[in-house]
Amino acid sequence: MARKVKVHVYLKPGVLDVQGKAVEGALHSLGWPGVANARVGKMIEFDLADDVADPEAEVKRMCETLLANTVIESYRVEVA
Repeated sequence: MARKVKVHVYLKPGVLDVQGKAVEGALHSLGWPGVANARVGKMIEFDLADDVADPEAEVKRMCETLLANTVIESYRVEVA
C-alpha cells in the first residue's frame, strides 16, 4: 500500500501574486468587498511507495528539484 502525499506550494510573502489580485478583484465585483490579500497557490497530490525509507526527506528533495520554485515559492508537505 502507498502513502498519500500532499504538497502545498504558495508564493513567498512579498512576491506579487497576480492571480491572487485578480481573484480578489473578481470577488469584490461579485459582492464580497470584505475579501483582502487573496493569494493563489497549488496543491500536488500523489501516492508514494511504502518502501521509501524517509518519505518526508524524499518529498522535500522533489520539491527542491521540481515541484516548487524555491526562489519565489514556499511549500508544505503532508505525508499520511
